[in-house]
Amino acid sequence: MARQPKCRHVEFIPPVTSFKPAGIPRICIEEVILLVEEAEAIRLKDYLGMEQEECAQKMKVSRPTFQRILMEGRAKIADALINGKSIRIEGGDYCLGEKRCRRRELMEQRREGCPYQDK
Repeated sequence: MARQPKCRHVEFIPPVTSFKPAGIPRICIEEVILLVEEAEAIRLKDYLGMEQEECAQKMKVSRPTFQRILMEGRAKIADALINGKSIRIEGGDYCLGEKRCRRRELMEQRREGCPYQDK
């Protein structure tokens, strides 16, 4: 069994998290899920124009891991643009600054729903 990936440090969650082709009802199109850390990698590298090594340090991952996250995000965006799919930004393994850790939140939610856990 593969180990769970480490949390990626994210500084920004976009205020708009859903995009779709104009003129097509949402129910009629496929959807691509862009993970929050993939959106952050694209923001750092493509929007802010930072070097990959610097981006990797900001996200607290290795440079090869950053490259993989970036390529997966770009591939999803290309798929959506070329094939007319909608994009939704959500999920992933990330910590938002020093305040919020999504993995910790998910683990706490699972624990709360466990009938075998001592209360």
